[in-house]
Amino acid sequence: MSLAAYCVICCRRIRTLTPPPKSTTYWRDIRNLIKFTGSLILGGSLFLTYEVLALKKSLTLDTQVVEKEKMKSYIYVHTVSLDKRENYGITYQARKELHKALRKVLATSAKILRGPFADTFSTVDVEDHECAVWLLLRKSQSGDRAARLQAVQEMSETHHWQDYQYRIIAQACDLRTLIGLARSKESDLRFFLPPPPLPSLKEDSSIEEELRQLLASLPQTELDECIQYFTSLALSESSQSLAAQKGGLWCFGGNGLPYAESFGEVPSATVEMFCLEALVKHSEIPTHCDKIEANGGLQLLQRLYQLHKDCPKIQRNIMRIIGNMALNEHLHSTIVRSGWVSILAEAVKSHRIMEASHAARTLANLDRETMQEKYQDGVYVLHPQYRTSQPIKADVLFIHGLMGAAFKTWRQQDSEQVLTEKILEDEASYTTCWPKTWLARDCPALRIISVEYDTSLSDWRTRCPMERKSIAFRSNELLRKLRAAGVGDRPVIWVSHSMGGLLVKKMLLEASKKPEMSTVINNTRGIIFYSVPHHGSHLAEYSVNIRYLLFPSLEVKELSKDSPALKTLQDDFLEFAKDKNFQVLNFVETLPTYIGSMIKLHVVPVESADLGIGDLIPVDVDHLNICKPKKKDAFLYQRTLQFICETLAKDLEN
Repeated sequence: MSLAAYCVICCRRIRTLTPPPKSTTYWRDIRNLIKFTGSLILGGSLFLTYEVLALKKSLTLDTQVVEKEKMKSYIYVHTVSLDKRENYGITYQARKELHKALRKVLATSAKILRGPFADTFSTVDVEDHECAVWLLLRKSQSGDRAARLQAVQEMSETHHWQDYQYRIIAQACDLRTLIGLARSKESDLRFFLPPPPLPSLKEDSSIEEELRQLLASLPQTELDECIQYFTSLALSESSQSLAAQKGGLWCFGGNGLPYAESFGEVPSATVEMFCLEALVKHSEIPTHCDKIEANGGLQLLQRLYQLHKDCPKIQRNIMRIIGNMALNEHLHSTIVRSGWVSILAEAVKSHRIMEASHAARTLANLDRETMQEKYQDGVYVLHPQYRTSQPIKADVLFIHGLMGAAFKTWRQQDSEQVLTEKILEDEASYTTCWPKTWLARDCPALRIISVEYDTSLSDWRTRCPMERKSIAFRSNELLRKLRAAGVGDRPVIWVSHSMGGLLVKKMLLEASKKPEMSTVINNTRGIIFYSVPHHGSHLAEYSVNIRYLLFPSLEVKELSKDSPALKTLQDDFLEFAKDKNFQVLNFVETLPTYIGSMIKLHVVPVESADLGIGDLIPVDVDHLNICKPKKKDAFLYQRTLQFICETLAKDLEN
């Protein structure tokens, strides 16, 4: 305004003055023009200087404030003023256009000098210390798979970021990146947001009742007999427990005697266990998984998991259900959104091998970026449980026997003294699973898998009374699961204990009859048998003397020495193994085993453990400890390791 007024006054002075002589007038006009031009240039320069300083001031941040803001755990977004008055006026519009032009100049120079600001991020204002975060995020969403894997690896190996930077990744990364971070060994747990708040329970309801309603909502027709058994058992026990909570049973139109006094109250945890076992069976059916998800099962199971942190058995069954649901790829996004990945990422780092292995199975089923295999219920990867750059060159499979399990069968031999919790946590002193702890370290190029299936000595103690599965039935079931896990795609060594060895023999014979299973046969290099009753066991002969074996299970009956099925299996496999030139190593116990507190029995005698090919090595232990080395340097483990390394020598070298 002052500049315009000055120009007007100068013009008026020029007009009102009396005309001087011609030469004087000429120089006076030049001086006035110089004054006017100089004033215009000076005023414009001052205006531009003011605007540049104002822009610089608006772009300058207080570093102390920035440092404080870094410590906060959320992402900031640019806001627009809600005051509409600021959007009016020529001055505002002029300043806006000027700032926009200067920003373009700055962006262009940054693009030339610092290359990284390209494509999507060329329009984003990023501080220097945040470049790495956003560039890794962009790289993790690249169309190039190798670039995505490298970005996830770099994220997992970063440990110097501030808390807010981990939270940026946690909120901005996609499903694929999040699962990759969960399966990376060195990942910081700050990459994972806590699960979203769970919906509140319905009024006048309990978790047990919600579980019962979830189970009742699943289809009940055309089910396997065992699924029907577990479902009916869970629903009946739930009903009884609910009656106890309500104060008694209703009978003859009135309130009966208090349930807890007349029949005994069913513990809530027991009822929940019944429901979970039924849900495990249902979750093996893909359509039932959809029903579980649609009826809020993911959130309900998460609530139960957090409620029973001191009950590993309940948590493991919940993990089994989530792992089965993860076999269905269309449910992956729902599982991730419900917050399960953060729980799994923490569980897989647990020092408890069982908890870590259940979580690793579920994450492997979720990870379709690096995994083609799918691990069905009962198939657990002991090594590697994370993404690894170590090439896997062969598989070693562990198959337990009667009354065994995927983990406890392969633990270190129990010490005579009571082991303290401190020793249990120290894998150097004691391991609850030597294949994972010892073998994985000695042979990192192996994939180590352990298989679990239900067995029982007596029909009285079976988990499902209708479940009378023969060796032939179980072998087909396990063979199908193992093939889905990619067994047969690389060289294989089978390690078995007791009845597990009979399953291995039957699986290989069945695979030889199926063209789609030919790779399993062609890639089988060798078999280790720990006290396998190739010619039968004394166990079935003692059934009338042992209270647990008054009604021996089908598995025990098949182990009797006069079993025709067992003799046919032995003859067929011996001929088959010789033809395929399988390498074989046999161990056998020499000490009797205590069954119960009264009976001492030599379960597998030396003559029965002799397959007919391969070395037969007697060991001074009983039937339970034949597969449990005392120490890492014990003969039992060192001979096993030697056999594996020698049999796979050519494969591991390639």
